Amino acid sequence: MSDDTLRYPLGKFTGNGPNSPEQRAEMIRDIGALPPKIAVAVHGLNDTQLDTPYRDGGWTVRQVVHHVADSHMNAYIRFKLAMTEDSPTIKPYQEALWAELVDGRSLSPAVSLTLLAALHQRWILLLQSLTESDFRDRGYMHPETGRRYSLDIALALYAWHGKHHVAHITSLRQRMGWT
Repeated sequence: MSDDTLRYPLGKFTGNGPNSPEQRAEMIRDIGALPPKIAVAVHGLNDTQLDTPYRDGGWTVRQVVHHVADSHMNAYIRFKLAMTEDSPTIKPYQEALWAELVDGRSLSPAVSLTLLAALHQRWILLLQSLTESDFRDRGYMHPETGRRYSLDIALALYAWHGKHHVAHITSLRQRMGWT
């Protein structure tokens, strides 16, 4: 299996919008379904398995779970900023360095699974309240790319992001024969 396939088991993110109302509804369902899907993906794994990288040079399963929580907390805040400010410039974070901190390397994934369940309840309620014009016209600036992300594109990105990381875990389980 190629490194690119291991790194991007679902392919790279390609969403560029605009999304139809049906596509948005599906993406919101995908975001809502993430907490139980990632919980199932790690269910029954022991510490050795949780500390196995999903690919050479990649994060461990444990780090992936904590990364998803970190990323989706940031995403939720970005959505709220975009809804309450005019194209705010968001604060990027060094995700690779966050993954190396003690919580990302050693904490039980159960903590981030609980966090994700609660966070996604709030995020889904917010997402379901947004209008067509909110998704199209509201957004944020990313200072590292110099690009403005509409909430439509951000929704697509984070729907993909969750499935992308679940696939890291499930594809590793398949390769390793972990049932």
